[in-house]
Amino acid sequence: KKIRQATGDRFVLAMSGGGSLAMHLENFFEILGLELIVGYGLTETSPVLTARHYWENLRGSAGKPLLGTELRIVDPETRQPLPTGQRGLVLARGPQIMTGYYQNPDATAKAIDSEGWFDTGDLGRVTPNNDLILTGRAKDTIVLTSGENIEPQPIEDACVRSPYIDQIMLVGQDQKFLGALIVPNTDNLEKWAVEQKLAESIDGLDLNSKPVQDLFRQELNREVKNRPGYRPDDRIGPFTLLREPFTIENGTMTQTLKIKRPVVMERYRDIINGMFD
Repeated sequence: KKIRQATGDRFVLAMSGGGSLAMHLENFFEILGLELIVGYGLTETSPVLTARHYWENLRGSAGKPLLGTELRIVDPETRQPLPTGQRGLVLARGPQIMTGYYQNPDATAKAIDSEGWFDTGDLGRVTPNNDLILTGRAKDTIVLTSGENIEPQPIEDACVRSPYIDQIMLVGQDQKFLGALIVPNTDNLEKWAVEQKLAESIDGLDLNSKPVQDLFRQELNREVKNRPGYRPDDRIGPFTLLREPFTIENGTMTQTLKIKRPVVMERYRDIINGMFD
């Protein structure tokens, strides 16, 4: 009611572009009673490929291809088309696809094949009704020593449902299990610490103390296991709590508020290596 009053009584729907939203955000808008329309695309696609519709709005999806737009889900290695419902690399073809990168034919050849299919770099699947479900970025995939491929984004989206976790980035490439860098929600963690008589402020709280570590272990286990599609390999092993958040200003986030994984990996390389020693 407060949000409706603040935005006007004629607020009919909200729109989000860029890609799929985490389910807890979808749930938030549903609880508010606001219809949420989600679209997906890239700069190279001018910029929309798919969109949900008011009359056919599948939560958790990026919607259906626009008129004249084709999607193809292929194996990331072989580039062979995959059956409906199977997850793979998302390719797109249509009139909105760019002709190429300016004065960069090599990059253009890597992005667009001879048949005009553009490599989005995103992973996803298509439902029997032709709705696109995005699952992550191909370059973000974490491969464990067991050979299991882990898409970090859905797990990270689940973890930030915890009131104590503001940001999280999974790590674990070529390791036996996943690890995580976590930025706590300082307000909620401080309230908890005061209630537990551990500290009077967040500045005085030892983030490596057993009570704090136990709290975050409990939060991670609950949110990961309650995630739809949970697998044992999704479990997070070691983690480190960071006092500095990921921000645009410190160079760890993009302008669209996505974590710059390579930058974070390099900045916290010693900490990450220490988690797996």
